[in-house]
Amino acid sequence: MKKKSILTGLTVIGAAATAFGTYFSERVIHIKKKDEKEIVDRDTKLNHIHPVAFENLPKKEIWISSPYGYKINAVVIKPFEAKQFVIFSHGVTESKMSSMKYANLFLDRGFNVILYDQRRHGKTGGNTTSYGYFEKFDLKAVVDWVYEHEGNDITVGIHGESMGAATTLLYAGELDNRADFYVVDCPFSDLEELLSYQLKCETKILPTKLFLPLGDFFIKIRANYSFKDVSPISVVDQIPQPILFIHSEKDDYILPYMTKDLYKQKKGPKMLFMAKNGAHAQSLNENRKEYEEAIDIFLKKYVF
Repeated sequence: MKKKSILTGLTVIGAAATAFGTYFSERVIHIKKKDEKEIVDRDTKLNHIHPVAFENLPKKEIWISSPYGYKINAVVIKPFEAKQFVIFSHGVTESKMSSMKYANLFLDRGFNVILYDQRRHGKTGGNTTSYGYFEKFDLKAVVDWVYEHEGNDITVGIHGESMGAATTLLYAGELDNRADFYVVDCPFSDLEELLSYQLKCETKILPTKLFLPLGDFFIKIRANYSFKDVSPISVVDQIPQPILFIHSEKDDYILPYMTKDLYKQKKGPKMLFMAKNGAHAQSLNENRKEYEEAIDIFLKKYVF
């Protein structure tokens, strides 16, 4: 009878662990995305996208091969002969069109721009979201495309927001790092640390030290990456190029200390702009004047 009770208990625990691991990993790797029309409508209302002006921009849609077998969708906007380009890497659940609010800043400063959809977002293929682990290789493919089609005598910057910022740092710190400068807006420093914080906020009772390794185990099985593989803080000191770090002091989704830690860890040329207002990824919306000033100071000091 005692053995039967133990067996029953283990079965219940196993079933509960499997249920949590499946649920948690599903939420992480198949996070619900926004529809692109929803994004465009939202950003049009916020004056980030001006439909007539966007329609009149000289642009073309391109498809770039990912090393993982699918196609990366991108739009090249090239109104200038100057060989200056900025690539924009958007945040999780968003699409390339949500980067227009930043692209407009650089278009105003004489840069051509490339917007692209991250893995499993927008029109780009891919079955799972990995918060920068696989995405960094797609970013490399976009960077390589720019050099291949525009020549090696060009200036290339990368601007990333949230997951796109983490992707940017992982690309720059782990891969061939061909860009000349980086702007990272509200990046996380470590995926496991971020998910631990978010899990505590959401449940308040689950022991994250027990449940996070379980979730990580299921993600390894289902998506072939681990939390430890997504840690910008571990590679940021390998980036010699200048980086402008941006974060809102009021961000409660990715806490601002993460960007401050990344800034401290970065060696060589760097700048930090901590915006006073705005929630997650709202630094530009709520602090436009200061945001533009930070961009101008950074470009003047490290790029031009």
